[in-house]
Amino acid sequence: MSSWLEYPPLTEFPIENLPFGVFSTASNPVRRLGVALGDNVVDVSALTSAGLLDGLGYSAYSVLTRPTLNDFMALPRTAWRATRQRLRDLLSTDATAVSTLRDDAQLRAVAIVARSECRMHLPAEIGDYTDFYSSREHATNVGIMFRGVDNALQPNWLHLPVGYHGRSSSVVVSETDVVRPSGQLQVDREDPSKGSSHGPSKLLDFELEMAFFIGGVANPLGTPVSIAEAEDRIFGVVLMNDWSGEF
Repeated sequence: MSSWLEYPPLTEFPIENLPFGVFSTASNPVRRLGVALGDNVVDVSALTSAGLLDGLGYSAYSVLTRPTLNDFMALPRTAWRATRQRLRDLLSTDATAVSTLRDDAQLRAVAIVARSECRMHLPAEIGDYTDFYSSREHATNVGIMFRGVDNALQPNWLHLPVGYHGRSSSVVVSETDVVRPSGQLQVDREDPSKGSSHGPSKLLDFELEMAFFIGGVANPLGTPVSIAEAEDRIFGVVLMNDWSGEF
């Protein structure tokens, strides 16, 4: 596909992608939804207010003018796909595409923002998350730290996905300062009688991981999302730099 809004040929954000996010600018500090296209961000909220995202089977104004993606993610996948297709139509050079944005200089001046001028924000209110040991190498390294080489992996690790509850308040956007956690430290590991002290962790572990945003119409309380439903429930994927301290 091609777009009338030019972008570098090797961009990570071509018209086929259009990833959603939340941004603001110095001239307009209101947090709003947008999609990346090349070196620009297309202001989805501005397009919604202009009526260009009407007729998609849901109330676009009540969903797409919010400061987070939560309400949009709560819609079924059909709504996500229809919205992204409408955005492609608005931005495409295809002769059959909707030309309303391309031919409206006043709207383009508001809705097309240089990415260099944008400040990105956490795209959703994170209510909860589960962290999985999906890498054998990582699980082995951590197991060696706690249990030694001979007992690095628990016997069941190869037979089930090992997941544990994460602290949602610790999820922050890139470039946010990470505060080294504090806790109890044993003064002398060889002699517990010397007691403990309180201070920052001496080791800090960073892990590059994949994170999935789960959306769609919620299942009844307590009902898991099946593998068959996964494609309809995964809204998006991001890189996540997970960290933890050791005391």
